[in-house]
Amino acid sequence: MGSAATSLPPSGKLTQEDLKRVAAHTGSAAASPPPSGKLSQEDLKRVAAHRAVEFVEPGMALGLGTGSTAAHALDRLGDLLRAGALPGVAGVPTSLKTELHAARVGIPLLTLGGDGGPARIHISIDGADEVDPDLNLVKGRGGSLLREKMIEGAGERFVVIVDESKLVPRLGCTGAVPVEVIPFGAPHTLGLIRKVFDGLPGFHARLRTVKKDAEEDTPFVTDNGNYIVEMFFEDGIHGDLADISDQLLRITGVVEHGMFLGMATTVIVANKDGTITVMDKKK
Repeated sequence: MGSAATSLPPSGKLTQEDLKRVAAHTGSAAASPPPSGKLSQEDLKRVAAHRAVEFVEPGMALGLGTGSTAAHALDRLGDLLRAGALPGVAGVPTSLKTELHAARVGIPLLTLGGDGGPARIHISIDGADEVDPDLNLVKGRGGSLLREKMIEGAGERFVVIVDESKLVPRLGCTGAVPVEVIPFGAPHTLGLIRKVFDGLPGFHARLRTVKKDAEEDTPFVTDNGNYIVEMFFEDGIHGDLADISDQLLRITGVVEHGMFLGMATTVIVANKDGTITVMDKKK
């Protein structure tokens, strides 16, 4: 995995003035570090997002990611568009939430394929829930994995933005690996997913639910009208990820899963000390 540590200011660390500039771009008053001088997780997300936007050039069609880290990239793109620095840039949103956010900050929107869609997506920028040493990802804990995978898989370059807490030795170490399934027969599909990992110590899977007001738990519904199965692993996923992917996708009723294997071309990591590490996919 090719890695190159790059830093924003010459010192390799963010100064107080750098953080003030970050706040000015986003309208956030929370960019200044606490008295200890440590950066918050939101500061780190913002730094990584701003670094990713540096790859964007005038006239590009972008894949616009979903989530708290990608939101900082949307804000930065909106700032630059309003300043006239990125003429002709437009984006394809990966969720309804992103579509609303992009419209609010002034990013022109495109659709994937069809009339009015871009001939190609030059760069997609998105966050990730986990990144392993081979730049494989877990994404979609927010429920947008299908559109994310469609759009980011269609692009020429996929730039992932994370803080260092997202780096893991194996996928599935820190939380759920989501699987999008159709609502019809969802309990049956859940049972088939469990069979893929039958006998694996510490594995369990469940249907994601939400509670609305005082009502009973109801299934979480994606933008596509589907449900999400959450898979949990005691010590992450061991074994051939490509084979596990194939087994899941062969299950009738499974639409897609949240393992993004071999898709990321660049991962930008914001470190706790304010430095940036850029990791590029092996060629």
